[in-house]
Amino acid sequence: MAQTTRSQPRPTIHGSLFATDHKPHPRVNALLGVTLVLGVLALVTAGFHNLHLITSWAGLVGIVTGGVGQFISATTRERFGLIIGLGACALGFFLGMSHGGLFGGVVS
Repeated sequence: MAQTTRSQPRPTIHGSLFATDHKPHPRVNALLGVTLVLGVLALVTAGFHNLHLITSWAGLVGIVTGGVGQFISATTRERFGLIIGLGACALGFFLGMSHGGLFGGVVS
């Protein structure tokens, strides 16, 4: 096991902050960003009862984008961020559904 004692030069990191394989993943990074932004939006608007339409739709779209991101992600760091965003989106979605749902007040 001589190869374990030899030090090899670390490659320079190009591409993504979340890519531990030193390859760029622009599609996953875009899905991660969208999921996190929608998660924050869903959580912030969940505090206001009359914004349930924004809360529930932002949560639902965030759940879909986070699920697609999980499906195509390549590294653990990307998956960690996606799980944080998915949790925020799901919590916002459920609170939005309890306050009136996706079409509450629009469809009579």
